[in-house]
Amino acid sequence: MKKTVTAWMLFLATAACAQMAPADPALYRSFGEKPGLARLMDDFMARLEADARMAPHFKDANKQRVKEQLVEQFCQVTGGPCIYQGVDMKSAHANLDISKGDFNALVEVLQHAMDAQGIPFRAQNQLLAQLAHMHRDVVTVK
Repeated sequence: MKKTVTAWMLFLATAACAQMAPADPALYRSFGEKPGLARLMDDFMARLEADARMAPHFKDANKQRVKEQLVEQFCQVTGGPCIYQGVDMKSAHANLDISKGDFNALVEVLQHAMDAQGIPFRAQNQLLAQLAHMHRDVVTVK
């Protein structure tokens, strides 16, 4: 099995934030600020573990650390006061053989978690637009 724990932990990270347009803080508020992001990440992590496509990637992960990192990353991406200081996407995924299908499956699981948490559709789309540019750095199998 591929060693993807660290990369998947950072998968949705905002390492390329300097290249992104700053998010409107209203987006952060629509996600319920940090407590709402923590609830979303609890749901997201549970869904990743239950998803047959994603579970193998997280089997050996420190799930609490993954959650904490994702909360910080999403906080920054949504215009909150957090600053993510993790590894950039290109470096984190360079040798992990991540396919477009893997990327799409993770986004699908995220969308289900956002729906379950009652995140407004417009806010979901705004977040996904902020994250979309990572595709080129994360997908390493063409």
